[in-house]
Amino acid sequence: MNLNKKLVVGIDIGGTNTEIGIVNEGGDILFKETISSRCTENFEEFIHILADKILEIIDNLGFKGMVNGIGLGAPNGNYYTGTVEFAPNLIWKGVLPFVAALKKASSLNVVMTNDANAAAFGEGVYGGAKGMKHYVVITLGTGLGSGIVCDGKLLYGHDGFAGELGHVIVQEEGGRKCGCGRYGCLETYVSAPGIVKTAIEFLNNLQDDSVLRNVSPTKMTSLDIAEAAQNNDKIAQMCFDFTAKKLAIALANLAAITSPEAIFLSGGLANSGNILFKPLINYYNQYVLAIFKGKTQILASQLKDNSTGLLGAAALAQYEL
Repeated sequence: MNLNKKLVVGIDIGGTNTEIGIVNEGGDILFKETISSRCTENFEEFIHILADKILEIIDNLGFKGMVNGIGLGAPNGNYYTGTVEFAPNLIWKGVLPFVAALKKASSLNVVMTNDANAAAFGEGVYGGAKGMKHYVVITLGTGLGSGIVCDGKLLYGHDGFAGELGHVIVQEEGGRKCGCGRYGCLETYVSAPGIVKTAIEFLNNLQDDSVLRNVSPTKMTSLDIAEAAQNNDKIAQMCFDFTAKKLAIALANLAAITSPEAIFLSGGLANSGNILFKPLINYYNQYVLAIFKGKTQILASQLKDNSTGLLGAAALAQYEL
């Protein structure tokens, strides 16, 4: 086993599951385990379950005294305060003191940021953004997260919540209801649930044949749409074209503000490959301001092991602790 200097624990807090990993300085995941984020509705009890599992893993692997600390990536995680604040997809509500509670329960140093910012850390430390000082990471999952790095530093703003590209409004009138309570946010169109909503709308409004008509709307997934698009299903391809256009406009606006060297996409939709990237790049080149043309690459995340959140959290710990 290649320890490769400093070891840290990376933790990705999700609405359904929490992923725990021991990661070395080279970004190798030496051990990984998952626990349910819904194992208890009591936040304090969950923290003790999580801490016990971390310490058990460290002890079983013989790493006691060798782990430098814990990095946490969590939805609505605030780097400044160490709290998770009003995360809609977590079962614990309100302001949750994750860092203080986990530090007390584990006796290890803990640092936290939101999941998309963690992904940006990971891309810079372990992935395709090594050596870059200006880049953006977009996570395309159940929502749309973004981590923006300017001059080698993550953009947090004065309150810790800057960089929420998923919540820029892209449809003012008749926009889709967002989990944040507003209407027309980008993530309601560009996310796994967003493209499913697009498919259902197209199927209801168009007469074209489609294999998606054989899928129950309540069971349809973004993977169903991606597979159909790859098999030249017209409606499925229209869904990706619509999604790519919405995202391209947002990225063109973002480029005008931050002028990144690269924009990395990760998550389920990003795994669709050229059915997303080809129209996205074409639309981006159409909409981006002329002085920014040809200056920004749009790339798939290069983080390995399909563990963007975990590696991002580990990178945060490697960098901060």
